[in-house]
Amino acid sequence: MTIIENLKRLFGFLLRKDQSERRDLASLFRFKYSLFKELLAANTELLNVITDIEEKLQGRQLFGMSYIRSQTSRAVFYSFRMVKSLDVLSGRCYLDLYRVLEKIHNQIKEIVGQKRELDAPTLIMPFAEITKDMSDWVGGKSANLGEVRNRAGLPVPRGFAITTAAYDLFLSRNDLSNEINKRRMNIDVNEPESIEAVSRDIQALVLAAAVPEELAQALAEAYDTLASEIAPAAPKAAQPSVSLRSSAIGEDSDWSFAGQYLTVLNVAPDQLGETYKQIVASLYSPRAIAYRLNKGIRDEDMAMSVTCLEMVPSVASGVVYTRHPFNVLDDNIMISAVWGLGPYAVDGVVSPDSYRAAKDEALSLLEVRTARKPVRLVTLPEGGVGEQPVPEAQQEVPCLSPEQIKVLAGYARSLEEHYKGPQDIEWALNPEGRLLILQTRPLHLQAAEIGDVEVDIDLDVHPLMVERGAVAQPGIGCGPAFILQAESELGQFPEGAVLVAKHSSPKFALVMRRAQAIVTDSGSVSGHMAAVARELGVPTVLDTKNATASIPPGAEITVDAYHGRVYAGRVEKLLAIQPPRESHMEDTPVYQTLKQVAALITPLNLIDPKAPDFDAEHCQTLHDIGRLVHEFSYQTMFQVSDLVTDESGGAVKLDAPIPLDLYIIDLGEGLHNGHPPGQVGVEQINSAPFRALLKGMLHEELRVYGPRPVQFSGFLSVMREQMLASPGDRFGDRSYAIISDKYLNFSSRVGYHYSILDAYCGDTVNKNYITFSFKGGAADEVRKNRRVRAIAQVLEALDFQVEVTGDRVYARFQKYPKQEIETKLDMVGRLLQFTRQMDMLMHTETSVAMVAKNFLEGNYHYEKDFADKIPEEEPSPKPDFPSL
Repeated sequence: MTIIENLKRLFGFLLRKDQSERRDLASLFRFKYSLFKELLAANTELLNVITDIEEKLQGRQLFGMSYIRSQTSRAVFYSFRMVKSLDVLSGRCYLDLYRVLEKIHNQIKEIVGQKRELDAPTLIMPFAEITKDMSDWVGGKSANLGEVRNRAGLPVPRGFAITTAAYDLFLSRNDLSNEINKRRMNIDVNEPESIEAVSRDIQALVLAAAVPEELAQALAEAYDTLASEIAPAAPKAAQPSVSLRSSAIGEDSDWSFAGQYLTVLNVAPDQLGETYKQIVASLYSPRAIAYRLNKGIRDEDMAMSVTCLEMVPSVASGVVYTRHPFNVLDDNIMISAVWGLGPYAVDGVVSPDSYRAAKDEALSLLEVRTARKPVRLVTLPEGGVGEQPVPEAQQEVPCLSPEQIKVLAGYARSLEEHYKGPQDIEWALNPEGRLLILQTRPLHLQAAEIGDVEVDIDLDVHPLMVERGAVAQPGIGCGPAFILQAESELGQFPEGAVLVAKHSSPKFALVMRRAQAIVTDSGSVSGHMAAVARELGVPTVLDTKNATASIPPGAEITVDAYHGRVYAGRVEKLLAIQPPRESHMEDTPVYQTLKQVAALITPLNLIDPKAPDFDAEHCQTLHDIGRLVHEFSYQTMFQVSDLVTDESGGAVKLDAPIPLDLYIIDLGEGLHNGHPPGQVGVEQINSAPFRALLKGMLHEELRVYGPRPVQFSGFLSVMREQMLASPGDRFGDRSYAIISDKYLNFSSRVGYHYSILDAYCGDTVNKNYITFSFKGGAADEVRKNRRVRAIAQVLEALDFQVEVTGDRVYARFQKYPKQEIETKLDMVGRLLQFTRQMDMLMHTETSVAMVAKNFLEGNYHYEKDFADKIPEEEPSPKPDFPSL
């Protein structure tokens, strides 16, 4: 049975909902809304997987086949979840997407199936035999330490790895897999207490299990060998202690479980077996279980290796960054140090000394800052660790001498060269004065916060045009600014320019290979466009708020996509220091496998929803499927109000001074409790998008109930069309708002006008959107078309994407922060009120721009002089009308 078939069975309950519940309209709406929320959540997780794969393809992070299997399974899982949600939401209209997903999944399986990872050859592996290629056997932590020792040639603590073969043996001998799976069936993802209870049961099972005899013997032999290396003449009673650290599969990758698994320091030799079980049990801590559930990580993809190291009773310890983590201009080595063991440096318990060294041949010492260090963490004779005061005379003494700083800086430079990228390193100084590397991993360059760093750039020569934005893809880009006013202008984008736009869009993929950088006023770093920018390596800064307003068209600019800033002119200092994009994984077989698989997951080919090939048949990747489903989900939810009838049950009437007979269906948390039976007031609305819409509709300048000023010819046109219209052309007069705390579907049917608004307004930018449609009117076709074009001009000025067809206008505004969504909903609410009886003013083409201009300027009254400004009807051929 394929994974798709299994997933269909898993989600089959969606199609087997109780029929009596489905007949209840309010329950049906809640059901559809829950599917929509599931779809949005799955879309977010799929984009997170795509982002992680793209970062691994940069080749600076360690991973193995277990990582590839897990991430491809997650990508298929979330793609299926999106397809299933859309298909059920639409009434089974997208069955062809299952076939497309199955085809892509089979292609992935064919690639991954050819690369079966071998089982670890032994239960124990000494560090002398370990390299980075063995992460599937010993986990990332041990694989990196073996690489540092054997290929980089730097000192690490002596020790060995307890492999994944030992983990498999431990589970199988105690029949733990079956027992764990039985207990996992009791987890209710919506009940944290159930996760706590299952965690307690599974951890108790693991701790009560016996360590298999051959594993216990292998542990004892490995320890004896280690002890003889550490202290060959030590008596039995004084045998050295060790530290045991989790080294789970994938633990040191970006989707890692940093801090979720156990590390135990200063372990006595007779406690090795028990401590090993404690670390294995930490795979099932409540936090780790919840993390895997939320991220779609299967237990089958997890395994626990354990790193066993000699316990170094550190005199001093700390962290090294091989460059500044967010100041792109600072390529110097940064060292922090505290007295005692490393956790006090990593956890920030004690303010550390800080040293900076250059990467020149002499490793010149640039800066020494000594902090007061009143306490330290030390090993205790009875086992474990504890806090100890630092002698007063030593508290403000540097932990490292200048010579030791240079040695450590040399190690850091060597590791950066070996791994071909910046490193985050943990180190220790042992009692004999020897410096040891405890761990190394890629250093992630981060965007700087305002005030974190002063970049040494002459702002008189290069004024700061954008002070802050969100970095989607780090890098530096320079070129003339191309200010995009509409997506139709993308064909004019020149080679080597910087694309500056109001909002991110997947359509930008059309010009990314020609772009030096991308800057937008708004957009999400986890959106579809950001994923494409990372795939192509285009420096990208989003959510700057004001780039299109502050950057003149054609101006030469330099984009600093490390700090999220934009400077005027060509800043040579920034362009000169871009770090080289090198990869230490690119020559490995596992990297090539990921590259093959990624070609079926990460590229985005479906860019334009209006294109004829924007359909299931043309989906080539999981990213394409996600984009297609995400787009179609808006359309499907937009139509949800079509299910409403005047006999709908579960609706309550809104008591508010607006000219609508408006009823509300609450999907959950849309209303405050305690409203009178059958009706609610505005103050009882809890729905964020509905509150914002009502704020506009209740604007004090728009509370008008009398007739609008009209011109006589416009009035006659409306009356004539009403007489000619069939009874079926007129919509029912009852309007509906289907709401939750973050969702609104508003359908207004008044006379011959029909408008629908669908919106999501929450804290996750990627989920937020507004779609709005207006159709109808009582005038002739010419006036109705002018009316919708006036509405379209207003919406375009408000940054909506707009389409006009006949007497219908359709607009969308998406992926903006909550506050911006609320502001636009306020304006749409005003527009709904403003446009009542507008047909009668639509006498000439001049009226289209005149009406839009007055609304945008806040003249909401249709004052007599406003009506008089619009000339009388332009002569036009009279249509043939039947005799009345």
